[in-house]
Amino acid sequence: MSTERAVQRLSEQGIDIVRIGYSDLIGTERGKDVLVERLGDVVESGLAFCQAVYYTSPQGDVVPVPGGIDRGLPDVTIRPDLSTLVPLPWEPGVASCLGDAFDPVGDKPFPESPREVMRAAAARLGELGLTALVGPELEYFLLEPDGAGGWRRYDDAPGNVYVAGTRGDRGSHVLRALRMLRQMDIGATMGNHEFSGGQFEINLHHSEAVNAADRAFRFKSAIKELARQDGLMATFMAKPFNDEGGSGFHVHLSCDDADGRNVFDDPDGAYGLSETARHAIGGVLAHAPALAALLNPTINSYKRFGPDTLAPWLIDWGLDNRSAMLRVPPERGAGSRMELRLGDATANPYLGISGLLAAVYLGVRDRIDPPAPLEGYGYDTSRSPLLPMSLPVALDALDGDTALAEVLGKEFVSSFLAYKRNEVERFSQFVTDWEFREYAYHL
Repeated sequence: MSTERAVQRLSEQGIDIVRIGYSDLIGTERGKDVLVERLGDVVESGLAFCQAVYYTSPQGDVVPVPGGIDRGLPDVTIRPDLSTLVPLPWEPGVASCLGDAFDPVGDKPFPESPREVMRAAAARLGELGLTALVGPELEYFLLEPDGAGGWRRYDDAPGNVYVAGTRGDRGSHVLRALRMLRQMDIGATMGNHEFSGGQFEINLHHSEAVNAADRAFRFKSAIKELARQDGLMATFMAKPFNDEGGSGFHVHLSCDDADGRNVFDDPDGAYGLSETARHAIGGVLAHAPALAALLNPTINSYKRFGPDTLAPWLIDWGLDNRSAMLRVPPERGAGSRMELRLGDATANPYLGISGLLAAVYLGVRDRIDPPAPLEGYGYDTSRSPLLPMSLPVALDALDGDTALAEVLGKEFVSSFLAYKRNEVERFSQFVTDWEFREYAYHL
């Protein structure tokens, strides 16, 4: 769409503001509101942001990643992708537009931009003649003020497992969210109360990988905005409560060939899976320790892991087995796919899906065979190796996985590792409530 046509169409819809947003390293949306009559200037020249925005912590501290503070906090240019324009149904007169990051020197794509990392990973898979189709599943907790300046689980009651209606959602959050998301056209299909108190899941349909990551990124931002409008807080934190389970980011993935045929299906293959599917599974298992750094990217992430959690603990795969890290659902034919259950909802969708695509690419390219699938209930350490059980261990695995880093981009991986190791260092120096409660009185 031309800029002139976009401006005309927006004006006809009564829209006078375009919110141009993009993902930083951790998946937080950064952006700027632009008057619609200035959109042409922005398309031509871009928006200048301090490059350090990619390295800003959730508390607003600039993390000393090479290329930021040490270079005097240079600019990065954000250009709107007009194909992503969509009105925001909860903010009349405002449209949302995703932006792409460029280095202002040479006007080349910025290699640390999560959306650019995603494109690069999809392109590498394309070199094998494969197009990844991805269906994201994200869980989150909805919180309400507790009256004392803190937060408690919204409409919290035991046993509201996979229910719909006001029994576990007195304010009809799911219904409002579905109706708003439908107007955004990001592929929301259905939703319900999840397993834990105050926990919800809204499903997104599958699509080509970059588009799926765009939609998952927008979904998280939208849910947070809708919650704020209701005086609530939506959190995608991996495990916010000691007495409840965590929130997952499950990713369904299949691959099509140039003719649109699902190449994971083979009625004559073992388990009805093709050789390509088995090698894709093998690649994910082989690179799982490094993938953990991208799909479980916080200190808190590893408190979701463990035996009997229905979250991963071991590096394994199974046929329709939810106790495995990688599950192959029972559908075959066009529905043949894998479901990676490794990720938690704090993962940046662009980076988590990029890592998965990179591992699939390496598995197919290198013809990596997986072991036999898990039989029965998992969590038996005598049968499969453990996943990393802390963020530092996962970061070391990513640092050591040179093949995965080459696909994702060494510049990106270097910055991600520097950012996250700073997070580990800051946490190691912070005195927690648990430490005070455990030691202060008796020791």
